[in-house]
Amino acid sequence: MGTSKVEQLEGKLIVSCQALPHEPLHSSFIMGRMALAAKEGGAFGIRANTKEDIREIQSQVDLPVIGIVKRDYEDSKIYITPTMKEVEELMEVKPEIIALDATSAVRPGGILLDDFFRQLKERYPDQLWMADCSTVEEALHADELGFDFIGTTLVGYTDQSKDDKIEADDFKIIREIVAKAKHRVIAEGNINTPEKAKRVIDLGVFSVVVGSIITRPQLITKAFAKALE
Repeated sequence: MGTSKVEQLEGKLIVSCQALPHEPLHSSFIMGRMALAAKEGGAFGIRANTKEDIREIQSQVDLPVIGIVKRDYEDSKIYITPTMKEVEELMEVKPEIIALDATSAVRPGGILLDDFFRQLKERYPDQLWMADCSTVEEALHADELGFDFIGTTLVGYTDQSKDDKIEADDFKIIREIVAKAKHRVIAEGNINTPEKAKRVIDLGVFSVVVGSIITRPQLITKAFAKALE
């Protein structure tokens, strides 16, 4: 399913086009145009949130999509594609890859990652899956479970990784995952310069996702404004 499209991502840039409800660019129309701008700039793939945004993006660009649904549940810290409900929503638009939180946190309803992933594989055997991880241990566990892609998306964003920085010690976390994982690694999270993107590709990741520094103008503006304070 879209496998040849996915192969084109090797060594290339994926741009994350997301705007949450509280953000100024929140709109499927705008995210579709953002994806088109990313394609014009040389992106080979798009990461996007919600079936509505993905449907609009698919109408604008013929690029492989990593799909997620961000949703908060009271009984869990997991918010990236937390339950089967979000996966079913994504299957309505069939992104080439579906990403989900693959950290050690317990999912809504007390479900563990191993059981959830087993259910996903049984229900959708042809779908490609990406594990959003925050530590080397989580990444290697997801690799063992059989995720098609191992992502560093959540490094620094969980309790167990809050002191970690993805770029620390020349991307030590990425180097370790690449050295030990059987599946393909996608670098994501705080890769906010062209130099960092090039470096992680040189270190052997399959592809690199860049988000806020390209698609969140309020954050880019803030960096400039702060420098002038």
